[in-house]
Amino acid sequence: MRRLPEKVATAVVEFLYGSLAASPHHVGKPLQLQLAGLYSARRGDYRVIYRINTDDHHVDIVAIEHRADVYRPRG
Repeated sequence: MRRLPEKVATAVVEFLYGSLAASPHHVGKPLQLQLAGLYSARRGDYRVIYRINTDDHHVDIVAIEHRADVYRPRG
């Protein structure tokens, strides 16, 4: 796992504990196709990919990566 730049890491932590925790459906956009069921939120050139678990009332963070890499298939 690569480290995030300090400025990005700070913004992501504030986002996770702030607006994402308060309103996960409204801060990101729903993804489609192979990523259906996930949401994406922008933080500068980075994306936070997450899943909303409404049954357990929590959010799972799937990935935090640069926008050039985050949507690429893993294999």
